[in-house]
Amino acid sequence: MASRRSARTSSAEPLIRFVRVRERGPGWPWTIPALAALEELPLAAGVTFLVGENGSGKSTLIEGIAVAAGFAPEGGSLQFGAQTRAEAPPLADALLLVRGARRPRDGFFLRAETFYNVMTAIDGYGAQDSYGGVSLHERSHGEGFLDLVVHRFRAGGLFVLDEPEAALSPQGLFALMRRLHDLVRAGSQFVIATHSPILLGYADARIYHLGRDGIERREYEETDQYRLTRDFLADRERFLHHLFADD
Repeated sequence: MASRRSARTSSAEPLIRFVRVRERGPGWPWTIPALAALEELPLAAGVTFLVGENGSGKSTLIEGIAVAAGFAPEGGSLQFGAQTRAEAPPLADALLLVRGARRPRDGFFLRAETFYNVMTAIDGYGAQDSYGGVSLHERSHGEGFLDLVVHRFRAGGLFVLDEPEAALSPQGLFALMRRLHDLVRAGSQFVIATHSPILLGYADARIYHLGRDGIERREYEETDQYRLTRDFLADRERFLHHLFADD
C-alpha cells in the first residue's frame, strides 16, 4: 500500500544502520517467534516503530537494542541510568549494532515501566537542571515524560523508547510527535516500541510488525492499531455489539 505521507525528515545517514543477530542461545527469548526469525533489521535514519501484540517480543527487542547501544537496562542516558536488578538482558549480548559513519552526540533509553527509577537516579545525580529545573517526581507522569523529551533530548542523538504513550494524553502524543519531527530534522534517530495509533501516524516512519510469522514491514494503514481504531471510531455501537455478543 502506498503511503500518503508528505512531511520531510532528515536525509542524514542513520546512527545505527542495522541490528543483526550474531549468536543465539537456548530457551527464552529465542522461543518468541519474531525473535527466533530475526536475522537483520534495517533501521530508518529518522524513526523506526516496532508494533505487535503483548508478548510479541517488541519490548524485549527494544531493551536488547538499548543495552547493546550502551544504555542501562532500566533506562537513562549514555552517561548514567537506573539499574535495580543485577541480571543483564539476555538478548543484548546476542545483538550486533551496525553503525553508520556518524556517532551519537546524545542519547536516552526511556521505558515507561521503569521511568520512576530513572527519575530517582536523576535526583541522585543532582541533574534536575537538564530536565526542566525541577525534580521529575514533582511533575505528573505525563509532564515528566514531556519534560524529558523537551529539555533532555538533543540534536544528533540516539533515542530508544519503549511505549512512551503510556503516560501521555492525545495532546501529549501530538507534542511528542512535534518534538520527534524537530529532532529528526536535526539528525537524531529514534527506535520506538508502541501500541499507539496516533504515534504510529508519524510521517515517514518505518514500521515493523512482530508476530507469529516473524518480523515484517508494514505501512501505517496496514497495522492492527490503525485498523481496529478506525473500525471502532467509524461505528462504535456495531463494534461493541460484536465484542459483547454471547457465544
